[in-house]
Amino acid sequence: MMPRKELWFGFGLMAIIVITILVFTPWGHLTNGHLGLIMLALIVVAIMLGFPTAFTLMGLGMFFGWLAYRSSDPAMAVQQILDLMVQRAYGVMSNDVLIAVPLFVFMGYLVERAALIDKLFKSLHLATARVPGSLAVATIITCAIFATATGIVGAVVTLMGLLAFPAMLKAGYNVKVSAGAVTAGGCLGILIPPSVLLIVYGATAGVSVVQLYAGAFFPGFMLAGLYIAYVIILAKWKPELMPPLKESERHVPLPGYVVPLAQRGRNALAGLWKATTGQTVPNAPRQTIAGQLIIALVPAISVIALLAVIYMVATAPVAKVDTSGMGFGDADIAVPVEPDVADGRLAPADGSFTEPPDTQALSADLPLPPGADEPAAAEPGTNAAPAADARGTAPGRLAEAVAPAASQTSDERLPVPMWYWVTTGVCVALLVALYAAWTWVRHEVFKMLLTSFFPLAVLILMVLGSIVFGLSTPTEAAAVGAFGGFLLAGAYRFVSHWGDRSDGGVFGISIATLKELGPILRDSSFLTAKTSAMVCWLFVGSAIFSAAFALLGGQELVEKWVLSLDMTPVQFMILAQFIIFILGWPLEWTEIIVIFMPIFIPLLPHFNIDPLFFGLLVALNLQTAFLSPPVAMAAFYLKGVAPPYVTLNQIFAGMMPFMGIQVIALILLYVFPEIGLWLPSVVYGR
Repeated sequence: MMPRKELWFGFGLMAIIVITILVFTPWGHLTNGHLGLIMLALIVVAIMLGFPTAFTLMGLGMFFGWLAYRSSDPAMAVQQILDLMVQRAYGVMSNDVLIAVPLFVFMGYLVERAALIDKLFKSLHLATARVPGSLAVATIITCAIFATATGIVGAVVTLMGLLAFPAMLKAGYNVKVSAGAVTAGGCLGILIPPSVLLIVYGATAGVSVVQLYAGAFFPGFMLAGLYIAYVIILAKWKPELMPPLKESERHVPLPGYVVPLAQRGRNALAGLWKATTGQTVPNAPRQTIAGQLIIALVPAISVIALLAVIYMVATAPVAKVDTSGMGFGDADIAVPVEPDVADGRLAPADGSFTEPPDTQALSADLPLPPGADEPAAAEPGTNAAPAADARGTAPGRLAEAVAPAASQTSDERLPVPMWYWVTTGVCVALLVALYAAWTWVRHEVFKMLLTSFFPLAVLILMVLGSIVFGLSTPTEAAAVGAFGGFLLAGAYRFVSHWGDRSDGGVFGISIATLKELGPILRDSSFLTAKTSAMVCWLFVGSAIFSAAFALLGGQELVEKWVLSLDMTPVQFMILAQFIIFILGWPLEWTEIIVIFMPIFIPLLPHFNIDPLFFGLLVALNLQTAFLSPPVAMAAFYLKGVAPPYVTLNQIFAGMMPFMGIQVIALILLYVFPEIGLWLPSVVYGR
């Protein structure tokens, strides 16, 4: 139950909104634009009162849309508003981008139930045992890894609240610090791909989900790094808040064959190499030692493979198109066209995107109410067809214009860029440092990490790698990820039974695994249907609400007010992010995206702001929706599984420093935009 302070805060905020409406609305001469602003204020109040967001959006949208149509033609108002509802709902259903939502959600719930997060947390706990605040650091790292497998914030916070929160309290950690680490780490799934928020923003703003995913990688892990740095500094400064682990909790037992090797030398890699090439080891066959050596070389092999893939991508030959006879001249012209897999069509790499089915703008066959102007020609980047370029060809049709032409690929690879050599040098230095500290205990801890993290890493690379490098659309990759999550859940249940050896042979273990997979699939399917229905109904409600808002001229009124302020792009960005930050107090991210983004997006071209960069800032900003009272859903998720003596106010207090870190990360991303735009520019040539 919400504490009295938060309850009064919510009622106070609603009172301010209602009083503002009563005082500043010109009741004597109401226009349709004023009705639109009243509708916008009422939706915030209704959501804060606890009404279902999706159906409240639909109800208010249909009522105010009916008022707009009634002022034009009272006899046809009912028919027109029903037509509007059907057309907006069909527009949402025909949006292919949203297919990825249930598939990614299903993958996340399967991974959650695959019983590998428990093993991963214990492995990271041992790996970071000597780091100050090791349990909190292991919690944040586990949350970041889990976030790349699922964007479901509630699942991550709840699971880590059951695994990590009791472990930290048992180790003597401060309640507020422990709660902050769990809630802040659990919210990383909002930003780190495959984030459902980025899919919803991409569908709302008409931005490529692929490029949003590529752009969100570094900001997401930068935020996780800032969290970890804060925890380590705090543990060093005030060790009583996070006392070091006892020696018994750091102990890692060594296998019998390792003991004689450990007596010969401290470095595990050197000892395994010597034992493989010549020295004999009691009670250990040569093939066992060779296998352990290969395991120790896994980091080096992985880094070499990754550098090879990056080299192939960075130096790939430029594809050329023969445009002779097409009015472009006789020379071969390189056309940087990349697949916009967010909606299955081609988009030029200059940043102009072909929109998915429009669920916000009004249908051309719907009559406008009296006083509403005909829609003006949209600026580039808005929800309209792209304007013609200098040659008279619309950018969105560039691929069609050159489709019949013969394409050629040069055999000469591009020069190796300097950043590749810098990256290679950094990787080599890190490998040298890693293997210099590769003790026998760390070798055993790495084996534990390998068994818990490697299968999940394969799934993550398979899904996100195929998206970022353009091998598949987000929907196709999500389908593969959902199937991979099913296989992963089955494999881990099988391995856990195999370790127990209590079911009598492979057949018995297989039967036990299948029995457990049934409830896992049932629960995951139910939760997926529940979450997906919420997202899709939100989109339907948002589409109807946005259409009614546009019918009333509310969007035009807001645009005129913002433009009348004569702000610079920096001032507009600060104002927009501040409004989103404040909206994160009473509203959740879904409501902010589907209600308020259609208001901000049309203003971006006027201020020459990239909608991709704006989306990254919004995603980073909207993490506050889960960490800021009075809603702060992450706090309520944790409270639901925390011990009774842990109060909601303690959880809120623990989240506050991490909210400050989010603001710092937001400033860093704005001051250094290449943090988010570098990877899309390298991979897609934006």
